[in-house]
Amino acid sequence: MKTNERIELLSSFGNVLDDIINLKAYNASQQLIPADLFEQFQLAIKKAQVHNGWFTASNILDALSGIRQWLTEKELQDWIQKYPLQPSNQKNVGIIMAGNIPLVGFHDFLCVFMADHSAVIKLSSDDQQLWPIIETILNTLNPAFSTYLTIVEKLAEFDAVIATGSNNSATYFHSYFDKYPNIIRKNRTSIAVLNGDETDEEIKALGKDIFAYFGLGCRNVTQLMIPEGFEMNRFFENIFDFKEIINHHKYANNYDYNKAIYLLNTEDLLDNEFLLLRKTSDLKSPIGVLFYHNYSTLNEVDAYLNQHKDSIQVVIGKNYLPFGYSQQPTLSDYADGIDTMEFLTSL
Repeated sequence: MKTNERIELLSSFGNVLDDIINLKAYNASQQLIPADLFEQFQLAIKKAQVHNGWFTASNILDALSGIRQWLTEKELQDWIQKYPLQPSNQKNVGIIMAGNIPLVGFHDFLCVFMADHSAVIKLSSDDQQLWPIIETILNTLNPAFSTYLTIVEKLAEFDAVIATGSNNSATYFHSYFDKYPNIIRKNRTSIAVLNGDETDEEIKALGKDIFAYFGLGCRNVTQLMIPEGFEMNRFFENIFDFKEIINHHKYANNYDYNKAIYLLNTEDLLDNEFLLLRKTSDLKSPIGVLFYHNYSTLNEVDAYLNQHKDSIQVVIGKNYLPFGYSQQPTLSDYADGIDTMEFLTSL
């Protein structure tokens, strides 16, 4: 497929997503796909919710909305124009996907496809219901797509690898894949830096960065840096709208478990009945908990960020990524700061 054909296919898929996201009937979907595929996509969303309790309908639709914003002709053209796309150089690129949030590996697939390579995907056991229907729809929109995506149980016959997992799995990935061109990602998380001048609206937006996807993503804020003297009641007042999160049983179980452990250890906690705040400079907090610590000077902030630069995905704040945008990456916001397209176009 030529570059313009790949862009056209993705744009058409974006139009299909419009109606899925907006819960419209098939008649509103411009009839790009047969009615049964539209229904199968809706059914796959329901199956994903049953299979993985963290994959609520709203979280799946949020993930699809994030993908949808990439799939326009303008966004795709603007993104790829700086890369030297090489025709007739198709490679098999293995992708080992994470499963912490719905379709978290879609960007890797998108990069492989736009680089005119074939994606050989090993799905996470936590996220297996959505990808097969996406593959079927893309094949239906353009049968030539069939050579661009293969879902496998085990990677074999690949020329390069993109693997995402925990720090432990990364060690395994390196031992197995270092003889191939590769991108191997470890655990990362995100932090927010407050300066004390934030508006109520900005702090409310910070709540999205903390609670989206129940805090399971590498772009979720798990450490809050606050200036000395910051009034924590302002923070609690402005995240109150997220209180319904405690009604999700898996989140509530984590919150209750961590609260019990901290109380047994006589830890000092701040608690608003749906989020625990523990004062520590540690970076990665468990589900239902937000770590925080104070700073006195901006030099302390810079030193902390530099110390943890290899473990931080995103920094949120007035002088960083705006509040509320941690889970809205652009096409050029590459995980771990590694330009995936540059890697793929150099194969």
